[in-house]
Amino acid sequence: MQLRQLNFRLLEVFQHVVEQKSISAAARKLHLTQPTISAQIRRLEDVCGAQLLQQDGRQMLPTLAGEHLYRASGDIMRRMHECTQAISAIREGDRGNLKISLVNTAQYVIPPLVAQFNQQFPDIRVELSIGNRSTTLQRYYNNADDIYIFSHPPSDAMATAEPFLANRLQLIAPMNHWATKQRCGVLSFQELVNEPFLMREPGSATRMVFDTWLAGRGLYLTSTSQIESNEAIRMSVASGMGLAVLSEHIIEHGSDAVARIDVEGFPLPGQWYMVSRTDSRNLAVIDRFRALVLREHSNGLPTNGH
Repeated sequence: MQLRQLNFRLLEVFQHVVEQKSISAAARKLHLTQPTISAQIRRLEDVCGAQLLQQDGRQMLPTLAGEHLYRASGDIMRRMHECTQAISAIREGDRGNLKISLVNTAQYVIPPLVAQFNQQFPDIRVELSIGNRSTTLQRYYNNADDIYIFSHPPSDAMATAEPFLANRLQLIAPMNHWATKQRCGVLSFQELVNEPFLMREPGSATRMVFDTWLAGRGLYLTSTSQIESNEAIRMSVASGMGLAVLSEHIIEHGSDAVARIDVEGFPLPGQWYMVSRTDSRNLAVIDRFRALVLREHSNGLPTNGH
């Protein structure tokens, strides 16, 4: 068989002749002339090097070679139909892969959305990568994923960033801390500057926001310790090691008993951003996930839009 000369049109014509058991009937079905169908069958027999059809009374039936070709062509056509449907689904964003990279503090926000997305689009496989801001930012610059979740998105020309959920930073203390027992109104942060503070590493978004807030008010903390884990900070605060500033989402999802302190200027405003790159080749799937997130959290942003 000369496979290079085989094409889908020849196989389609052959299939119709076998199924209609007639060249003339196949010609009517395909809106072709009878001589055209006959010429196509002769060409296919030349390609295969075997007789494929035989006359049996008024019917045109496949030979043994024709039966094998008919089964094979049916398999090919079915697979190509499935392939066409799959490609269409991929093009429309109903099938494929979605890679999401998120910073540690978003790990309580994104997985529930992914679960909903999986239910709605079971043919899209989602992969999550969780790391600190530095790691997630590097993945963004390496174009390693489709969507990136930041509280402070990159500002380069390739980034498309959409806010979708408030991410306020709260000041927390051990349950028995003196500041939690104040009954004389809102505390001034100046009263806390000599307290021990547990801080995220430099470069983390939480640390950047808190440092900027302190600097803007001319405040200086006299005792700080660095811990590179939100969960470890939350547990350390609960055990009495000091105060800390953490995302409200980290606090809400923790089982450790901590108290929020009512301090002037807190909570610090913030929000989560969904970031994608303008040069992504997976925009259809990205748009599917973006639509779900914005629908679920359409009321999750501050009313002033900041």
